[in-house]
Amino acid sequence: MHDNAPSGDLAASVKILVAGGFGVGKTTMVSSVSEIAPLRTEEMITELSTGIDDLSGVERKSTTTVALDFGRITLDESLVLYLFGTPGQDRFWFLWDELVRGALGAVVLADTRRLENSFAAIDFFERRGVSFTIAVNCFDSAHAYTTDEVREALDVDAGTPVVLCDARDRDSCKSVLITLVEHLIAKASASVA
Repeated sequence: MHDNAPSGDLAASVKILVAGGFGVGKTTMVSSVSEIAPLRTEEMITELSTGIDDLSGVERKSTTTVALDFGRITLDESLVLYLFGTPGQDRFWFLWDELVRGALGAVVLADTRRLENSFAAIDFFERRGVSFTIAVNCFDSAHAYTTDEVREALDVDAGTPVVLCDARDRDSCKSVLITLVEHLIAKASASVA
């Protein structure tokens, strides 16, 4: 039997979630870093969501993810990441249980103007034993905090990476993903040793 691609030439694929509260930039991050046209399930925010979705701090937001965002990025010839952006509103959180299946790790995107919205995502991954990196999306109108200040405010373990990023910038998002992958590799190596 003739095989055109030796198994050593195949890239490993890894499922990564991009999660966080409503309006933190998950769709923007997946869209800016994906090397393919991302799949987005955004819908217009309508009057029907009044009293259901909390638009505090994101009053100008006009669309919302109702299922997931999907993108792909090849970090190098041996590693391809499949990115699944989660919906941010509480009413769609039941989807997170399905999206997390098979995920190797996650990026918890945070907005320092509404940092309290990050706790639910952090708790979700901690309860399931899924390793994650906190990525602070540095919005133009947000006060600048250090990663140590964010780590303390979120009360995350010292081993959990906390990085600053701009979800609109491909290189910034790629750096976040590399940080997460390096964290996952370090944890896997430590558990083997």
